Amino acid sequence: MDLFEYQSEEQLKHEAPLATRMRPQRLEGFVGQEHLVGEGCTLRKAIESGQPPSLIFWGPPGSGKTTLAYVMANSTNSHFSPISAVNAGVSDLRRIIKEARERRKLYRQKTILFIDEIHRFNKAQQDAILPFVENGTITLIGATTENPSFEVISPLLSRCRILTLKPLGDDEIRVIILRALSDKLEGLGGLNVELDDDAIPHLIMMSNNDARIALNALETAALTTPPDADGKRRISLSVIEDVLQQRALLYDKGGEQHYNLTSALIKSMRGSDPDAALYWLARMLEAGEDPLFITRRLVILASEDIGMADPQALVIATATQQAVHFVGMPEANLALAEATVYLATAPKSNSIYRAYCLAQEEVKQGNLGPVPLHLRNPVTPLMKEMGYGKGYKYAHHYPGHFVEQQNLPASLQGKQFYTPSDQGYEKEMRMRLKNRWQGRKNSGKAKREEKTRGGKRGQNPPKTS
Repeated sequence: MDLFEYQSEEQLKHEAPLATRMRPQRLEGFVGQEHLVGEGCTLRKAIESGQPPSLIFWGPPGSGKTTLAYVMANSTNSHFSPISAVNAGVSDLRRIIKEARERRKLYRQKTILFIDEIHRFNKAQQDAILPFVENGTITLIGATTENPSFEVISPLLSRCRILTLKPLGDDEIRVIILRALSDKLEGLGGLNVELDDDAIPHLIMMSNNDARIALNALETAALTTPPDADGKRRISLSVIEDVLQQRALLYDKGGEQHYNLTSALIKSMRGSDPDAALYWLARMLEAGEDPLFITRRLVILASEDIGMADPQALVIATATQQAVHFVGMPEANLALAEATVYLATAPKSNSIYRAYCLAQEEVKQGNLGPVPLHLRNPVTPLMKEMGYGKGYKYAHHYPGHFVEQQNLPASLQGKQFYTPSDQGYEKEMRMRLKNRWQGRKNSGKAKREEKTRGGKRGQNPPKTS
């Protein structure tokens, strides 16, 4: 490397975004993730020993995945080879592996291959690095915002440790911001920037726990704020509000955030919490979730978690589907909000769900008894001769439009699948069915007593000596 190349790299470094320039060199400057790099933690010990294993960092954007990989390389005197799975291919991997072999042979130096967005690599690309991770040619550090269990192939997972990074807390974002303001070499210290007291909390909140967003927004605010007569760049709350027009929403309709927020929405409605349900609904809609997907989840919840406790819930949910389809977004968000509040505040019962599961289990276990003859329709003369429909009792011919008769296969006679709860409309159903169950019980008892009496009359007299 000649002088001009060196100066070019230095110039490029100083022209990089603030978030890149403020990346620490050593563990001492790393902020956050104390559960991984705190004193006595396994990863910290591995780094300090100079023998870090292959790792996959799983965490939200701006939590320090790239920075931690860079710190590991510096702390272990390893060569750092970063690539992004967005634009790298197998040829790039082969080149890095070839260089790693030569570096290891000539200088006894290890190579850390850092793959950002590793979940974007396909199976063939992930397979290409397997043998070189296993034989130690490279130490792999992958970074992903997606659950690696779904996105990374099993052989690669088995050769790496998965470490979960937590979102940075408000205090940690504050430390990073203040450090950037005071650093005269890589930060904004040379610009004489002053951040108003009420601007810092807003910047922290709007960054959504993402240090990169916070730093780059801070740099934009500093560069677009002219110095005053004293030479100070005073950044007010209004400037931060102008730079960050809205909070960055973390959401991926095909990834884990999609499932996490959906789960939170459903469980909030199931838990009868309309405020939480509305919040999660807004998170999903404002991030661009398909409103028809949400509607389908509402219909499912209306049947599974409310059921007969409020039969109107299913009507509301299906009407919401029509409203969403007919009106479209953004106006349809009110129809979704109305349905969400209705379902969240409705009485809850999963008796229909449990009843169907019990019936389903009987079918799966092979309890497939024949339909009783009296329930079959005698559509041909032969069927009538065979007894189809014989003895069937037409319910409308009896008081209360109800009559006791066998409607289940003989093998399941007396089986009860549906047990209504004491919630909402099911209270009335419970009382209505209670009388019928009592009638069945009395009828069964009478039959057993009659059978017992008949048996006693037919017994042989006791022997006498």
